[in-house]
Amino acid sequence: MTGARSLAAVIALLEGLRGLVPLTAEGTAARFSAHGWTPGSKPRNGVETSWDKDGVSAWIQTFDGGTVCVSFAVWIRDVDASGYFDDLDTVYEQGERVLAGFLPEIEESALAGHLVTAERTAADEDEFIEVAKWTLDGRILTAGVIQQDTDLPVMVVVALEQPGPRL
Repeated sequence: MTGARSLAAVIALLEGLRGLVPLTAEGTAARFSAHGWTPGSKPRNGVETSWDKDGVSAWIQTFDGGTVCVSFAVWIRDVDASGYFDDLDTVYEQGERVLAGFLPEIEESALAGHLVTAERTAADEDEFIEVAKWTLDGRILTAGVIQQDTDLPVMVVVALEQPGPRL
């Protein structure tokens, strides 16, 4: 399970990213470095995109249209080689408990005065086992339990997304 120190590292970085306008991959990488995160892979397009600190992994993704997404895996539970658990619901419940413990950290942080609860979409309901979602100064902040495929781990993730310009 993720400790308080690692959750604090995620919150501190989210607070640092709040002031980054616009949210760019280059600026985000600079914030990771300034907050003491360790680079984890080869740079893409001149920008380090994978970071680690206190047991948390993070990624910077840039999509067509200028969308930038910064995501954190704050809890991971691997599945066995077959992709099957005898009781996958128990693993989902563990993830939901971790998420429930993390949500107050977000909602009581320095971000609190800037968070507005956002509606869940049908896509959120399809993608996440459990999810909380806010807008944060025009960006989308999502925290949820996810398993993207039956042979992939169950994770509690936090993502900050700067939507690209509308055409």
